[in-house]
Amino acid sequence: MTATFRIAAIPGDGICSLCRKGKAEQALQRMRELMGRLKLTVNEEKTRICKVPEGTFDFLGYTFGRVYSQTTGKARLGMWPSKKSIRRMVEKLHAMTATSMTWQEITQMVGKLNRTLRGWTNYFQVRTVSRAYRAIDSYTVARLRRWLRTKFKKRRQRGGGYPPSILYDRLGLVRLTWRGRDRSWAKA
Repeated sequence: MTATFRIAAIPGDGICSLCRKGKAEQALQRMRELMGRLKLTVNEEKTRICKVPEGTFDFLGYTFGRVYSQTTGKARLGMWPSKKSIRRMVEKLHAMTATSMTWQEITQMVGKLNRTLRGWTNYFQVRTVSRAYRAIDSYTVARLRRWLRTKFKKRRQRGGGYPPSILYDRLGLVRLTWRGRDRSWAKA
């Protein structure tokens, strides 16, 4: 598995094809012919040949490329949430916890956050996700603390004024990091 290309036929849809070394150009030409027969257009901006594992490519919200085992240090092919999908999730969390949304009840806000976080993590629970989970988890905690301070007109304190025990245990915020090993949220 040394070369790949992606062809987007319809906005939002795509094809990722893997082929042997030296066969990528031939496979790409064959795919163009096939798409032409199906009367679908090839988006040339998104079409490219990528050598894996030297390079990486994004497909369906994941980045595919070389990852290293934390225990053995050996390289392998892997996938993880792409920067674009993490950025989109951060933007969604930012909009949900905007200061203009303080009119909502706390349970309503935490419920919306939990549904959003569960959906995202259920899609991205395949392979290497711990770094992305930590980033989303810490961002969610910071935004929820800010939202609570604004709602209750509290000044900023050391530690944010709302320790994790309040956010996770009392309010019921979903925990995405390794500390929440029970993963009962994944079934909900």
